[in-house]
Amino acid sequence: MTPDTLLDSPAPDQPITLDAVLEEIRARRMEFDAKCHVPRDMVAKLKAIGAYRGIVPKRLGGDALPPQDYLKLIETISMADASTGWVASFGISCTYLAALPPATFEEIYGKDPNTTFAGAMFPPQLARPNGDKLVVSGRWPWCSGSMGADVIGVGIKIEGEATPLPRAALFRADQVEIDQCWDTIGLRATGSHDIVIDGVEVDMDWTFIRGGKPQQDDPIYRYPTVALAAHAVAVVALGSARESLEWLKSDAAQRASITGAPNPGARPHVQADVAKAEAKLRGARAHFFETIEEAWDQLLTQGEVDPELTLRTRLASTHAAQDSAEVARIAFSLGGSDSIRTGHVLGRCMVDTACAAQHAFMNSGSWTSAGAGMFGQPTPPGFP
Repeated sequence: MTPDTLLDSPAPDQPITLDAVLEEIRARRMEFDAKCHVPRDMVAKLKAIGAYRGIVPKRLGGDALPPQDYLKLIETISMADASTGWVASFGISCTYLAALPPATFEEIYGKDPNTTFAGAMFPPQLARPNGDKLVVSGRWPWCSGSMGADVIGVGIKIEGEATPLPRAALFRADQVEIDQCWDTIGLRATGSHDIVIDGVEVDMDWTFIRGGKPQQDDPIYRYPTVALAAHAVAVVALGSARESLEWLKSDAAQRASITGAPNPGARPHVQADVAKAEAKLRGARAHFFETIEEAWDQLLTQGEVDPELTLRTRLASTHAAQDSAEVARIAFSLGGSDSIRTGHVLGRCMVDTACAAQHAFMNSGSWTSAGAGMFGQPTPPGFP
């Protein structure tokens, strides 16, 4: 048990508002970086504002938001801190877990629609059958949000099972060891530590194919799961890039130069570059949300998102992440010498957005995958 687990959750009679949580995140983001994770008391507040029940069906106590509305909440949180937005975005995990047997899914979300999930899928480790159970052992890196998770999933493989997508096994957080080895310059507070499991049994009913056919009928579970996961990463970049521009515009308009030169906001080259960055970010954001809204409308009216539109949703995520990274870089370059200081907002935003844009879902190679799909050529497993 860590000190974070001993912190009391907010009392139910204390109102918790989004604005108050955002203010606290901004005040504590350096603390989160020092811990290398978002602590459980903040995760409890993220639960309170709906970050984890946002797209859970109302029949299970969730808010059943359309994906575009939920993603706008994550974008707003990411403006305050990209790492916290990243951890909050795992509210989309219920769409992955919908591939579980229905009884298992209902047991998880029926008991608590605010359940927090963290997963580390790769490399899949061989699970050994033991009667009607599997015995799981191994180490899995990159388990973002692990320190605040209620349920943790790891990638496994079963001898003789052929699937291009990984199988995942679920465990309660107290069944696994979290090796706190995450130490990075970007997305530092995501707590993307290694998960270690040594000979723990799991029922087959607590395993599923990640990206497999959902066993739930609600519309959100018919939205392409990998595409939605890519949206959740891209929207963190959009929020962080927006924070960088808003901070720059406010600072540049009032900061006096120590050399006696005009303040940055009065310099023509700064004005031009900020205008270009604003247009770039707004264009990427509009493409992103308009495509998601189009996909959601098609799903509600036709029952599914067709392959061509699914591919375009992936393209929109790549566009959003890559352009956000460029916008944050521009903001950093216009911030002057102060922006190189440790912990400076512009430096944080630049590195955090760059890290999001390097994610496998929307790194530079995903442009090629999208283009290949447009020409009817083979695309990697899981794309789109």
